[in-house]
Amino acid sequence: MAENIQTKVGDLVTPILEELSLELVDVEFQKEGKNWFLRVFIDSDKGVDLEDCSAVSEKLSEALDEKDPIEQAYYMEVSSPGAERPLKGEKDIKRAVGKNVHVSTYAPIDGAKSFEGLLTQFDGENLTIEMKVKTRRITVTVPYEKVAKARLAIAF
Repeated sequence: MAENIQTKVGDLVTPILEELSLELVDVEFQKEGKNWFLRVFIDSDKGVDLEDCSAVSEKLSEALDEKDPIEQAYYMEVSSPGAERPLKGEKDIKRAVGKNVHVSTYAPIDGAKSFEGLLTQFDGENLTIEMKVKTRRITVTVPYEKVAKARLAIAF
């Protein structure tokens, strides 16, 4: 059910975001305690501010009232994905080249399922991540098909 709602909301919000030169990062619909929450995460090359979130919230609220794809009561939140935004799809990963990332895989690669470091390359098939292990730097190649989750990471 939640996935179907996420798809419907994504379809409703995409034209709104295109009109405002914004992009959809993610849609979540989940129950927390006794309440349901619809969270829409948006971004752009210049970032997003409160005005962007308010404009999207207002227009999306109107579209949701008109189409009414969600039966139960819920709270809607529109926000930025934050500094450690998820990387959804090839386009996001290509834009993350040169930035620090955290990647989790479905299956172990050289005994590990979690990799964090500088994404130095993405050719559509493999991610090349330069990681610091103690005092040395190693380069790991992660097949894109094995990536379960990827996000930006804050380097310390």
